[in-house]
Amino acid sequence: MDEQYDVVILGTGLKECILSGILSVEGKKVLHMDRNSYYGGESASINMKQLFEKFQKSGDPERLGPSRDYNVDLIPKFLMSAGLLVQILVKTDVTRYLDFKAVDGSYVLNQGKIYKVPSNASEALASPLMGLLEKRRCGSYLSFVGDYDEKVPKTHKGYDLKKMTNKQLFNEYGLKPDTIDFVGHGMALQATDAYLDQPALEVVKAVKMYGESVLRYGNSPYLYPMYGLGEMPQGFARLSAIYGGTYMLNKPVEEIIYGPEGVVVGVKSEGEVAKCKFVIGDPSYFPDKVKKTKKLVRCICILSHPVANTNNAESCQIILPQKETKRRHDIYISVVSHAHSVAPKGKYIALCSTTVETNDPSKELQPALALLGAIDETFVSVVDVFEPLEDGKRDQVFISKSFDPATHFEETCHDIIDIYRRITGKELDLTPAPKKEEQ
Repeated sequence: MDEQYDVVILGTGLKECILSGILSVEGKKVLHMDRNSYYGGESASINMKQLFEKFQKSGDPERLGPSRDYNVDLIPKFLMSAGLLVQILVKTDVTRYLDFKAVDGSYVLNQGKIYKVPSNASEALASPLMGLLEKRRCGSYLSFVGDYDEKVPKTHKGYDLKKMTNKQLFNEYGLKPDTIDFVGHGMALQATDAYLDQPALEVVKAVKMYGESVLRYGNSPYLYPMYGLGEMPQGFARLSAIYGGTYMLNKPVEEIIYGPEGVVVGVKSEGEVAKCKFVIGDPSYFPDKVKKTKKLVRCICILSHPVANTNNAESCQIILPQKETKRRHDIYISVVSHAHSVAPKGKYIALCSTTVETNDPSKELQPALALLGAIDETFVSVVDVFEPLEDGKRDQVFISKSFDPATHFEETCHDIIDIYRRITGKELDLTPAPKKEEQ
């Protein structure tokens, strides 16, 4: 392994695999290592036997159905169909290795009941979430958001969204607190109410993307890969391998080696050194170079029935806004099933997650678990969220952030784009490559 590479990448999480694929396509010589025996790191999908082993559960995993029929995600996330991850998948053509299916619906808890987030105008008019006049006011706000274009001043209606707060913009349209909650948490997917006092531009963009994502497939803004999220890191690993990238699983990292100037020169594993110009890795490989920002609690639940009040959805998202549960952060539930080839027929996987606020994290998910009905088995984890202390330019070690608590991949993609910018000094071009004409 005493060989010269452009980059050594540590960990096969989604972020690392996407960067591996992109840099390989650009002609960089890539070595990708992971201490685990499987792809995906924190974003892996594993079978029931592996899940029992990971969580050190006793008992027979097969009582929940054939182990091999499960592909259980360790993190709960969907793709926004008009979001950045879809753009990256299309740009790199990794879509050829994956099949996606739309998620049945998005739901929100309001005054103790689950309601579908309307996905079109007729659903909005029929929704019991708002009265008739409020629907009109909300419609005016959504119409403004749909028309808004940062580069076209006449669509701004005189509002400077870089200065005006969300609260001020909602007041302009006379929206009531319940509607604001529904738009902010159900559509803009804000995890807390801090956004109300922040400039309105980012939330308007988020609501607009939500609307565009819904328009693509109809029932919800979300897509989910067949066989689980773990398929995506493998897709990008395959792309990297086609362009000469080398992958090594079960490879322990013994030491990161620095030159006299304090710049990284190689990675040592099993007595051998892979020389390189820079290193990319997830936070678990660099405990001395990251800081803890928060904790997340997640609970993987195996069910034998769909979640009540979701129209027997085979897949869905349910948001519990923080006001509903008297918390500071929203709680999220994502549900997938046999429809996406991640569980045996008749079984459902519900992943509940939130940001930890107390000394009893698993109790914080109680409001979500109460909505699920009878649960066959639970797997609870409390994880720290890390981010790098430096940008990596000084020592050429570029560290990704831990996965955020959101149920989609937008922040994940911003981190990937930011790391790419720091490494190369240029923006990541996401314009789709022109389709080659059929031979």
